[in-house]
Amino acid sequence: MSNAPANAPAEPAQLVKNLIRTVPDWPQPGVQFRDITPLIGDAKGLRILIDLFVERYVDAKLDYVAGLDARGFIIGPIVAYELNVGFIPIRKIGKLPYKTVAETYKLEYGESTVEIHDDACRKGDRVVIVDDLIATGGTMLAGKLLLERLGATVVEGAAIIDLPDLGGSKLLTDAGLPLFTITSFGGH
Repeated sequence: MSNAPANAPAEPAQLVKNLIRTVPDWPQPGVQFRDITPLIGDAKGLRILIDLFVERYVDAKLDYVAGLDARGFIIGPIVAYELNVGFIPIRKIGKLPYKTVAETYKLEYGESTVEIHDDACRKGDRVVIVDDLIATGGTMLAGKLLLERLGATVVEGAAIIDLPDLGGSKLLTDAGLPLFTITSFGGH
């Protein structure tokens, strides 16, 4: 898999994009929130979405799909099930009950931390990280670093939506993480 962001086939990707609702000025003025709930609530849309991810990774010889808290938990387990691999939750700090490793990353105003169980995967395991969208890229980069700290090979980062104007996809590809996205939106 190359380091250039890959995109889904045009026709199914357009259907996916058409089912994503834009909510202006939420959660604050000036933000264009990309809401995936109409997409995952539509039986055909959800099937096409999952099929796009499964088609992408069916021959990738994965061991796990890792999902980022919280919307990566919606699609990640379905993709893992369809690929017959395990699922690794990457959670916000304090949500996992067992021994964890943590990674802190910068936000626009402050920082946040994500964790995984210290036995979530082993050296050499092949993992894809899944989330709903790539904005600033901080959460996905933190997930990549956690998985690599446990010895995994992060094959690719995958998301439904890329928001390239926010710089996350550039940050991630510059950090050596290949990306696959279904669709993209300009603006915030």
